[in-house]
Amino acid sequence: MKKILVTGGCGYIGSHTIVDLIQHGFQVISVDNNSRSSQTILEGVEKITGKSIKNYRVDLCNFDDTQAIFAENPDISGVIHFAAYKAVGESVQQPLSYYNNNLSSLLNLLRCVEEYQTPYFVFSSSCTVYGNPDNIPVTEETPEKPAESPYGATKQMGERIIRDFAAISPASQFVLLRYFNPAGAHPSNLIGEYSIGRPQNLTPVITQTAIGKIPQMQVFGNDYPTRDGSCLRDFIHICDLAHAHTLALLRLIEGRSDNRCDVYNLGTGDGITVLEAIAAFERVSGRKLSYAIGPRRPGDVIAIFANRDKAERELNWKPAFGLEDIMRTAWEWEQKLRNDESFFDRKDFHLN
Repeated sequence: MKKILVTGGCGYIGSHTIVDLIQHGFQVISVDNNSRSSQTILEGVEKITGKSIKNYRVDLCNFDDTQAIFAENPDISGVIHFAAYKAVGESVQQPLSYYNNNLSSLLNLLRCVEEYQTPYFVFSSSCTVYGNPDNIPVTEETPEKPAESPYGATKQMGERIIRDFAAISPASQFVLLRYFNPAGAHPSNLIGEYSIGRPQNLTPVITQTAIGKIPQMQVFGNDYPTRDGSCLRDFIHICDLAHAHTLALLRLIEGRSDNRCDVYNLGTGDGITVLEAIAAFERVSGRKLSYAIGPRRPGDVIAIFANRDKAERELNWKPAFGLEDIMRTAWEWEQKLRNDESFFDRKDFHLN
């Protein structure tokens, strides 16, 4: 059982990936300072997997504390790095915070990877590295354009840092996974997306509006050159996304890649507009959403979706869930949070 360090393990993608890793025979430890997450989520992970996960409540921007994790666990075989600030709109308002947090944490981890000769490193990247692409769907070879937000810029810079490091680091191999729009919840209804404060992603905004936490949601713009004027995205179920990380690690562990650094798009290949996503939720839930059309939001890309051929070919990865599965599981999770008052009694979880 190889030991994998998952950074941001109490977060949305991190917790679902921990479940998938354990179900495929890995031993997992987590690091998460819980500044934007709740350690409560690991209780759900334990219920699903039967395994208790150790979480180091450490800020990865502190090198000494980060190094101490590796010193205590010299047998770490791989790192999956999720921990980062990730809200596009917030990054426009707080660029220095995003550059400091997202890049400092990455640099500290890579220094530890170098010192302890950790063999495998998987980086949580984003389709925001493509900027506003000239053509869609985007492939891994699509030229990058200037990022539309500081968040996207940190992902572009993070990829560059890793590539430069990989070129001179014979002891380690790297994978860059470019996510599109993760959404939904685990089918067990035991883990899903926490939103501490007002949610930034579309799906929890939709479900919180439906359940009454948000009186009315705003659609940012209806004058884009898309089918209905709203932004177009590629929504991928969180469990499909999580499984891709396991497959990326297995490809490296099994010696099926001779490259120092590989890159893969993780998306369904289907472009869905914001208004189409709302309509899908209304079909699944039977609820009519209250929403208003507002102005465009700075930092938003107009339209993007993935070509997933490379991931399907080299990782043997193919999405198993569709848009209505995403909306159904997200809605079930939202209702569970509302019905289970114990979630709201925790000191580390707060309603809006």
